[in-house]
Amino acid sequence: MTISEIRSKSDNEILDEIDEGSRELLNLRFQCEAGETKNSAQYKRIRRNIARLKTIKREKELGLLK
Repeated sequence: MTISEIRSKSDNEILDEIDEGSRELLNLRFQCEAGETKNSAQYKRIRRNIARLKTIKREKELGLLK
């Protein structure tokens, strides 16, 4: 997901995406611990996407977006 796509979403949509990403991350952690997957790149991608979502959410709260 790109920054421009995130910025075009509403606050509720961003929160939903954060929740969905958190659930994905939790499931991926369980899979890694169980030895079902070894795809560490996916783990990194999900964490970064959550960080992007939270950053844009905070920018909107502070009114930094035009």
